[in-house]
Amino acid sequence: MSFWTDPINVVYNGLMLTLTGWGMNGSLANVIVNLLGIVLLITAIMVLDIMLVWVERKVVARFQGRLGPNRVGPFGLFQPFPDIIKLIIKEDITPTGADKLVYNMAPILSLASVILLWAVVPLASNIFGTDLNVALLYLVAAGAIGTLSIIMAGWSSNNKYALLGAFRQVAAMISFEIPMVVALLIPTILTGSLSLKVITEAQSGGKWFFILSPLGALLFLVSAIAELGRSPFDLNEGESEIVSGYHIEYTGMKFGLFYAGELLHAFTFGGFLSVMFFGGWHGPWASQSPLLAVFYFVAKAMIGYWVIMWIKYTVPRIRIDHMLAFNWKFLTPVGFALLVVTAIVNSLFRTADYWVYALAMFASNVILGWVTIEILRASSRKQRIETELPQPAAQH
Repeated sequence: MSFWTDPINVVYNGLMLTLTGWGMNGSLANVIVNLLGIVLLITAIMVLDIMLVWVERKVVARFQGRLGPNRVGPFGLFQPFPDIIKLIIKEDITPTGADKLVYNMAPILSLASVILLWAVVPLASNIFGTDLNVALLYLVAAGAIGTLSIIMAGWSSNNKYALLGAFRQVAAMISFEIPMVVALLIPTILTGSLSLKVITEAQSGGKWFFILSPLGALLFLVSAIAELGRSPFDLNEGESEIVSGYHIEYTGMKFGLFYAGELLHAFTFGGFLSVMFFGGWHGPWASQSPLLAVFYFVAKAMIGYWVIMWIKYTVPRIRIDHMLAFNWKFLTPVGFALLVVTAIVNSLFRTADYWVYALAMFASNVILGWVTIEILRASSRKQRIETELPQPAAQH
């Protein structure tokens, strides 16, 4: 066993031997080594989050025909560090009448809810925090902490605009959690497991679940963007309406925690999209090199993150009633229909050859998509005809 084939166990065993060699109790040494692993993972995630600030600003600059950061360091790579210093030295303001405990806890919970999700993400075959057999349920439960932090921030700020922004975002997050959970159930049906590790391993050899359920991947992507509160679903901070939403009263690093949590959450959803539908860490020679597997995972997650940014900086904001109607009248029914179709086709063809099974699953998605489009076309035609009919003259 070498560092390049199993880095986690090599480092773990080395630290355990060192600590126990100093006379430390084995159980205490195990706790310390695991805590060091947690700190290392969080540090790596936060360093990645800092670089996401640069990536986001560069991408939006390209979409808007600008250069973006290009002064501090080569290509502006060091620009996030002055930004962090600026946030740290800014005045920390707490509004009069605010609930100080809840007000100060909200940004911490917002970032923590995202970091907690990484505990179950498999970065490689032998690099992961923990292999929970109910990992998908854990994702939903940990993500709910983010919802709680938003309502805490809006309510505790003693600001009606902040409260309105929090209500709108929580309404969106609770609503779009329904199709998101449905999308999470599709890989569960295909593998018979809620474990992200099992779901990832089931996609070895290029057997990506995106091939089996492209509609499921699209359903998850749209629900994830709504959960993030990013355009076109950024009703939580519609600047022209409620002046930045639930975190309007936050200054300095408290606002920075909300911003960092949003960027990291977007990248995390890109990682989940990779794990559940695009093979996760799988790639050429990934099984022989865990570090190469981590590279594949990060690259796929970054592509998902780029798609989320692409949509954010391209599609305009929609009205909140349209957004909720889109969820309850379209996305949720389509999601449940897709879940039923997936379960039926899976039970009928799971014993067949893989390519027969894959063709049946893909064809079922195509047929369901075609039926959905035809229903929408008929509905829009009916509405157009009703609109074009002459209206009866008003009686005086």
